[in-house]
Amino acid sequence: MVTISSQEPRGRARLVDVAERSGVTKSIVSRVINGDTTLRIRPETRTRILRIADDLGYRPHAGARALSLSRTGVLALLIPDLSNSVYAAVTRGAYRQARELGYAVLLAEDTADVGGGDDYAELVISGRVDGLLVASARADHPLVDRLLREPDAIAHVFVNREVPGSHRNVGLDMAGASAAAVDHLVAHGHRHIAMTPGPPELTPAQARLGGFRARLEHHGLSPEAIASGDFSEAGGYTAAREILTRWPSTTALYTSTFVQAIGAMQAARSLGRRLPHDLSIITYDDSPMADYLEPRLTTVAMPLAELGATAVDLLVEQLASGQVRDLRIEDGFRIVERDSVVPPTR
Repeated sequence: MVTISSQEPRGRARLVDVAERSGVTKSIVSRVINGDTTLRIRPETRTRILRIADDLGYRPHAGARALSLSRTGVLALLIPDLSNSVYAAVTRGAYRQARELGYAVLLAEDTADVGGGDDYAELVISGRVDGLLVASARADHPLVDRLLREPDAIAHVFVNREVPGSHRNVGLDMAGASAAAVDHLVAHGHRHIAMTPGPPELTPAQARLGGFRARLEHHGLSPEAIASGDFSEAGGYTAAREILTRWPSTTALYTSTFVQAIGAMQAARSLGRRLPHDLSIITYDDSPMADYLEPRLTTVAMPLAELGATAVDLLVEQLASGQVRDLRIEDGFRIVERDSVVPPTR
């Protein structure tokens, strides 16, 4: 906490000074001072902010005040699949942090059969929401092209994906998580390790595959047993069958999503592989369901709620200051060891 000297001339305090003295964010201070009645904070907090602002002699810029008063207090979160537990966790983190900052979150599902990507941008342009959290993984999404063409027209952050050149990306250390999965398998004695990385055009698939290959090479192992498949049960099933048919010496498999792992387990059984004795499996992403599979599935748990919360922080920071930046949550992942990884029997 920063303490401002009582000898400092009044009238020269900044928004950040009030925020630091108040123990809240700049966004909250701005909205309180500008009389935003949609902000949900405790009355005593509002009173404290106003008192500190008065003590410091802070006065808001007239243009900033007009901007603040025009805000809706609503953010839009665009996710690729409402049924995906990964995005449920991201959404929960975003929702809780937004609520802490006095915002509501409008949730929208983005699937390939739903067109009109510009509709989401129009939410901002028409003044119905203040900014966009874009977690869609579609590489060819029309919204991404529009945001790159008009980056300053719409406040936005890309979540769990990377759009090169946007400088608005917030993501996880996917390559590091893949390396941890490889290390876990190698520590159990595996030398013939395969991967189902997901659609090759998607940046999350590329990041996970890059970490996987680099770590295998670090251990002096071949990273060639790879088959792509959608981030779905069917994708995992098809890719795993291809791997086990083309590379029958495979003793361990790393899948890119939890649901891919479910499909891969079924594929292994359909080819007569016993789990985990003939094939160990570990997956990126965790789920409570992992404890109820047979065998119980070992996973790499990611800080998904933290990702959602951090994305909201960056978007609110952008709304308050106009500044943009990339941010990656380093580490934060952990191996959840269950029953699906054992030493190879051959």
